[in-house]
Amino acid sequence: MNATFQPVGIVGSRHPFVARSASAARYRGDTMTRIISGFAGSLSLAVPSAGTRPTSDRVREAIFSSLESHDEIDGARVLDLYAGSGSLGLEAASRGAASVTLVENGKQAASACRKNAALVQKNAPRGSRLSIEVAGSPVQPYLAGSAATWDVVFIDPPYDLGDTELAQNLAALAERLSPDAVVVIERSSRSPEPAWPAGLELQKRKNYGDTTLWWAGPPELS
Repeated sequence: MNATFQPVGIVGSRHPFVARSASAARYRGDTMTRIISGFAGSLSLAVPSAGTRPTSDRVREAIFSSLESHDEIDGARVLDLYAGSGSLGLEAASRGAASVTLVENGKQAASACRKNAALVQKNAPRGSRLSIEVAGSPVQPYLAGSAATWDVVFIDPPYDLGDTELAQNLAALAERLSPDAVVVIERSSRSPEPAWPAGLELQKRKNYGDTTLWWAGPPELS
């Protein structure tokens, strides 16, 4: 972990087992969201009072239905980049992930992440070993300074995030993925296909109105 960016960790003992931006104005907003399923199902999550764009319930349910159908969540190490309220990463925590890291640079959004992480942790089943960490850091420096490896990664940046910056994020991320990792990127349906770096290739894409999900992972070994 880059010493310049110190995460706030929340480590609990009660659960067995797609920085949104420095500028909150980059987000379009709802005022509330919730956990859909799992031990924290129906739990309301704090959302910054202005400028957030939480993933809709419809898109979130589609993401997790696909992940769970391939047994990708249970015991997974999950990374949520541009986390906003943390709804994607915390949904994974509720559904059985072993650890979740929320990376959010916006001050209000990072505060919401910490509040929501603590709430989900509090509701985890007795005996849980679930770990939730919140890193108040820009995405690229966080990835450059991390030595962790992840199984599931959500990337839901502001729709106006530049293609070059996203490509840099993906290039740094590709080195930190497990062999069977899944990366889910949420973008505007008007945005072009991301530029895939070596070590990461497109698996599928799905459109949901003005939102497109790009699914990617490490190339399969021949």
